[in-house]
Amino acid sequence: MLEYWLLLKVQNLLQSIQSSLIKPDFVAFDCQHLLMFWKFDLHSSSHIDTLLEREDVTLKELMDEEDVLQECKAQNRKLIDFLLKLECLEDLVSFIIEEPPQDMDEQIRYKYPNISCELLTSDVSQINDRLGEEESLLMKLYSFLLNESPLNPLLASFFSKVLSILISRKPEEIVDFLKKKHDFVDLIIKHIGTSAIMDLLLRLLTCIEPPQPRQEVLNWLNEERIIQRLVEIVHPSQDEDRHSNASQSLCEIIRLSRDQMLQVQNSSEPDPLLASLEKQEIIEQLLSNIFHKEKNESAIVSAIQILLTLLETRRQTFEGHIEICPPGMSNSKYSVNKSVLEAIKARLSSFHELLLEPPKKSVMKTTWGVLDPPVGNTRLNVIRLISSLLQTNTSSVNQELIELNSIGDMFFKYTWNNFLHTQVEICIALILANPLESMENGTITDQDSTGDNLLLKHLFLKCQLIERILEAWEMNEKKQAEGGRRYGYMGHLTRIANCIVHSTDKGPNSTQVQQLIKELPEEVRERWETFCTNSLGETNKRNTVDLVTTCHIHSSSDDEIDFKETGFSQDSSLQQAFSDYQMQQMTSNFIDQFGFNDEKFENIGQKSTQPTPKMPPTQSDLSSVLNTLMPYGERERMGVLPENRVDTDSRKNSCFGM
Repeated sequence: MLEYWLLLKVQNLLQSIQSSLIKPDFVAFDCQHLLMFWKFDLHSSSHIDTLLEREDVTLKELMDEEDVLQECKAQNRKLIDFLLKLECLEDLVSFIIEEPPQDMDEQIRYKYPNISCELLTSDVSQINDRLGEEESLLMKLYSFLLNESPLNPLLASFFSKVLSILISRKPEEIVDFLKKKHDFVDLIIKHIGTSAIMDLLLRLLTCIEPPQPRQEVLNWLNEERIIQRLVEIVHPSQDEDRHSNASQSLCEIIRLSRDQMLQVQNSSEPDPLLASLEKQEIIEQLLSNIFHKEKNESAIVSAIQILLTLLETRRQTFEGHIEICPPGMSNSKYSVNKSVLEAIKARLSSFHELLLEPPKKSVMKTTWGVLDPPVGNTRLNVIRLISSLLQTNTSSVNQELIELNSIGDMFFKYTWNNFLHTQVEICIALILANPLESMENGTITDQDSTGDNLLLKHLFLKCQLIERILEAWEMNEKKQAEGGRRYGYMGHLTRIANCIVHSTDKGPNSTQVQQLIKELPEEVRERWETFCTNSLGETNKRNTVDLVTTCHIHSSSDDEIDFKETGFSQDSSLQQAFSDYQMQQMTSNFIDQFGFNDEKFENIGQKSTQPTPKMPPTQSDLSSVLNTLMPYGERERMGVLPENRVDTDSRKNSCFGM
């Protein structure tokens, strides 16, 4: 509260200086008054200090005070000394780990647990030291994990928050304590369905910054087979919450490990958790979970999410930022692990079957019709996986992907699923943009005997991409002519058509694209050329929006006449002139002299010799300056006229009708 009061005081003082409402000598007195507050802390004492003078004060009485958290963070000495008592810390921990009485009012039931958590995580060094070094307190806190599942999610979040800050501030002590608990990893796996426990596991990997202690934690978790046990959870026999949290934990471990590899490139030891995840047996276990006979959508989607994260290719950019590599860019150090690609490639036919026969879903009624069956999360994630595989631009994988021909059919069948349309568009763009892959021996393997890109050839000849674009476009125009609604995929279809045109002119495979279009039947080729010139060109023109327009904008309401007749000019020269005039007043001398120090308040009664700073100009001051400095013609062009003259015509000619 003191800092907030001081901030308001300074703000009011500065406003008074600007408006010339106070005299310089009063400014000096008021500023000295503020300095005394900072220097001597002469603020009114909190009611907490009064309570602490009583010998029988209780912890709950202090927690009932509104400013207890502020006083704790401000390190009120009396309050900190009281909280450091062993019995007080034990009570605070008990509030966090013990279920509040059921008969309490719901509005105040979690009041004390919440305040206890805030006090323990207020990052006061004395509290962190006492809590992290007192084993009895750590044991009491740790006992929360011994409860049966499911844990109370709110209490779990309090527990996770307290233990996380201890890991961050006392890493060696807390890690040593957890290592001695042989059931710690077992309990984490047991409660992984609770999101706060998943967060605790990730904090254990991120809060420890020194390389050597962090490596020891990674080795310890790897010895406890944390990766294998998380993968086992992503199985149809487990519930959905455990699927989701285990999958998210593994995805975050992959990203954290790769980011750490990029930041510490000279590390002698590899990341053991990432190495375990990229082993072929782990990938095969994930794949077996996906293709389990039960076909559990939650398990399938969670496992595919892990595969998608493993297929992310990253590279280092400016200032340590990370971005996804664009198509065709390879980086041997951070490329996708070959064992991951090999394991997925062997099961691509099974993914194709999953597209054709996904987990059964009930009929979905929508505002425009009935989906039987809907696309579903499974098929959407399979298509995302195919998109990621295309991004790796691996010849052997591309050969297998040629056999998958169901994506285009789904694009046109599910008219309104833009998630699906986006993924199909990405797949087509990648095929058009990916260059032929060169192997280490310098031979091109992703082509046929004539040197053509097999994926491109398949896209244009087998999938008949051009014909299907023309057919869908004509169907849409016919439907709209009959008064029907425009198809939901038309925006994506426009982008795909533009991508083909761009690839024909400037793409890395432009020669082959041109040749493939020439090989189309003459009737189709003529329709395509007409389409690009007329329909596509007109659509692109309509979709182009001018950021700046010079047209007159007229209001449809006569009530806005007063607004339209305000004489603001759209020329930026007026604003620039105003800024320049202001900067003339805000000189470096003024900035250096603004503010006060203790030496200038030795004689408060003396009148200040500092010059009063000049005030920012008003609009009339600016008009006077511009009228003096600028020729009349230039003033008229900028819309700056004398106050006694109003030019109605100039207002009418304004872009906004002003």
